[in-house]
Amino acid sequence: MSVMKRIFFLFFFVTSSTWAAVVGVDVDVHEDVIDGKSWGLAGPYEKLIGMMYFEVDPNNLANKMIVDIEHAPTNDEGKVEFSANFVLIKPKQMQRGNGTVVVGVANRGTRRMLTFFNHGSDEHEEWDAVNPTTEENFGDGFLMQQGFTLLWVGWQFDVPLSRPYGSRVFVPQVAPDSSIEGLVRSDFVVREKVFDRTLADRNHVPYPVSDPNAVESVLTVRDSVEGDRQRIPKDQWDFARLENGEVIPDMTRVYLESGFEPHRIYEVIYRAGNPEVIGLGLAALRDAASFFKHGFSEELNISVDSIDHAIGYGMSQPGRTLRTLIYMGFNEDEQHRKAFDGVIAQIGGAARGSFNLRFGQASRDAHPFLNFFYPTDIFPFTDVEQTDPITGQTGGMLSHVPEEFMPKVYNVNSSYEYWGRAASLLTTTVDGKKDATMLDEYARVYHFAGAQHLASEFPPTRTNGQNLNNPNDFSWFMRALLVRMNEWIAEGTPAPPSRFPLISDGTLVEPGEVNFPNLRGINFPTITHKAYRVDYGNQFVSEGIITKEPPEVGAAFPILVPQVDEDGNELGGLRSPGLVVPLATYTGWNLYNKDYGPTHIVSHMSGSYMPFYATKTERLTNGDNRLSVEERYEDRDHYLGFVAAEAIKLIDGGYLLDQDLPEILKQAGVIYDFIIP
Repeated sequence: MSVMKRIFFLFFFVTSSTWAAVVGVDVDVHEDVIDGKSWGLAGPYEKLIGMMYFEVDPNNLANKMIVDIEHAPTNDEGKVEFSANFVLIKPKQMQRGNGTVVVGVANRGTRRMLTFFNHGSDEHEEWDAVNPTTEENFGDGFLMQQGFTLLWVGWQFDVPLSRPYGSRVFVPQVAPDSSIEGLVRSDFVVREKVFDRTLADRNHVPYPVSDPNAVESVLTVRDSVEGDRQRIPKDQWDFARLENGEVIPDMTRVYLESGFEPHRIYEVIYRAGNPEVIGLGLAALRDAASFFKHGFSEELNISVDSIDHAIGYGMSQPGRTLRTLIYMGFNEDEQHRKAFDGVIAQIGGAARGSFNLRFGQASRDAHPFLNFFYPTDIFPFTDVEQTDPITGQTGGMLSHVPEEFMPKVYNVNSSYEYWGRAASLLTTTVDGKKDATMLDEYARVYHFAGAQHLASEFPPTRTNGQNLNNPNDFSWFMRALLVRMNEWIAEGTPAPPSRFPLISDGTLVEPGEVNFPNLRGINFPTITHKAYRVDYGNQFVSEGIITKEPPEVGAAFPILVPQVDEDGNELGGLRSPGLVVPLATYTGWNLYNKDYGPTHIVSHMSGSYMPFYATKTERLTNGDNRLSVEERYEDRDHYLGFVAAEAIKLIDGGYLLDQDLPEILKQAGVIYDFIIP
């Protein structure tokens, strides 16, 4: 028995049978939430923080899709061992909860369910996000009032070291005697001149260079996504860092003697060895969800009848993680049972990611001017099966999933995902000519009209864009949709119908067909982010191994975007009361300002907020054709009355909760007072 196993067996809990992939847990923190505060019918909650230990059988059919699992080291029982940290927040008396665990998939180590659904705060210390203790951390307590059990379990192995408390999984490398090597590609754009740069995406943990003198080592530069690469001579760069004026060899960084220039795309390719088996992170999510439904633990105070259902929730990168998990077959556990009953993939676009690849970089995504040609926006996109007429590939995201392992699925996106994450491919045919067929029995697609990737604080500020960031808050929709998902899986009550822009009714169009108003000082984007047909080599699809770096890039898929009204606000999808009764134009796009990037490119994850003028005189003086606030509404109460009426329509449709109406009106009043003090 390994040292690790001997340690955690001191804290070992009894499971219902010996097959469980979750084999142990250490609990470092176990305490009441906010001194035993009672949350409605669910009563008091408790919090447990620690480590969870896993074993999986590499020969089990449910694990065969894990890339390189056949090369992973095994214990005396022939199992692959790994572990992950976890945070569990649950009713002290589980029978008082609603019987559903929501597994929050962390975003690059960060946990966001309390800040998003509960409107809680974790501004002070990183530890607050791991060990929430205050009223502010728990916000209005929405998730607790609903009776949910909340679980975060690590799944990503290369979380930045700057996040010591981040959610992460600890997976083995392939066995040393396997001598596996391969190509790794790292591209980056800097905002100011620097002389060395990490090989990882942003500040993540990189794969070290195995042979700095390998013939495959190449550094190139180009000035646009589709531009020609210019090769930089090897005598001008090295795998090194600049420290106090001295160049020091460093197999995790790249150094250029003339310096990396702002707003140019640099790309380095190198050889690395002995990769981690990163697909075990998806197995950790699967097995944790399955264990909470079927396992027994005195240490965690759960029994076999504590949890009936599991919902996987992820926003942005974690949304793509869940799309990948379902697509690759990870919703079937080792006992051939369904792990997640419901999956909510929020603001992930039509994308997946590098979550189960040899030398996969889980943080890599895809934006108009950030992270290029990684396996993110790749076919298939729609739930139903389609055939790409150019490549001949056939597939669907859900069409191949056996019914017994099929969860209920939400794909929910903001407007930014249409401009910066190829979201239209979720609902159109591959050629962009027609609306795709939907799997209404299992899936929903919701589009939050006039919203950016995540709503900006109010009053908004400018960050990476030319315009103020977009504060259109869609968390109110998500609170209702989470409740509806739980009713769908637990009671069989279908979730509200999908709401997204359509080709058939003219609310989804080519970018050049958008009827955006001519506003002084506002530059409308001329291009969107593109998704390309990319060839990573003949082992990519079958084995999860990239052999072509850089990959061979083919034709782009057609990308469509939402159509707008005379104010510039979107017509299709779920329109918030503040969009139907507007005080501003809200968009999912913004253009980079000169400090962040090329000023004609859509800035990553930002939308725009363009408030109306208060009076007719002001708008005419400034040449604005949008009606002023005084031309639309008699006064504040008149405006709020319209907002209330629209909110009630959405409540009746199941898209908002009646309990949230007072806060929605309060939020609308704050925005009104900002424009008309």
